[in-house]
Amino acid sequence: MRDARSKNPRKAESTQRGDGAFEGSIAALQLLNSLGYGIETELPLHLVYNPVGAFLPSPQAELEADYKRELAAHFGIVFNNLYTITNLPIGRFAAYLRHNNKLDEYMELLIEAFNPATISGLMCRNTISVGWRGEVYDCDFNQQLNMQWQDGKRVFLWDVYPEKIDNREIMTGDHCFGCTAGAGSSCCGALTE
Repeated sequence: MRDARSKNPRKAESTQRGDGAFEGSIAALQLLNSLGYGIETELPLHLVYNPVGAFLPSPQAELEADYKRELAAHFGIVFNNLYTITNLPIGRFAAYLRHNNKLDEYMELLIEAFNPATISGLMCRNTISVGWRGEVYDCDFNQQLNMQWQDGKRVFLWDVYPEKIDNREIMTGDHCFGCTAGAGSSCCGALTE
């Protein structure tokens, strides 16, 4: 139930999310199962995995099989799909990397793992992110970085028309290498096998 580099899933979850997060997550998943989620066809239950550390996730299919086996055996939990997401070097993760002098090393890993086969599946090509005040961004990560459309001018959802955004240049930065590294990364997990 863990990435090859993670020795203890409880400790990894605690390190990443805080004390008690693992136990709380298990209890929440058991409650969802008791309500039919992950069991009944019309109530799917999908999990998201991102590594704890400066490395790419293991292959999604392998991790899904491991998590299904281990969660069922140890906690009686069932779910439908596991989606792997690469950690992007922004926010708290970027601060962690900087603090540990690993930001350049991680960026090099992402750049060297660039996979052109991921580009057609990138969410920024067909999905927008909308902030709580209505600002429009190319993705959630650009939103976190406050990377606005049109040279930093705010664009709001009510000002957007499909003909204005079709074939528009997508705002990119170094963090975008996270979505194109290895098998790729999106809200639906890996983009390639």
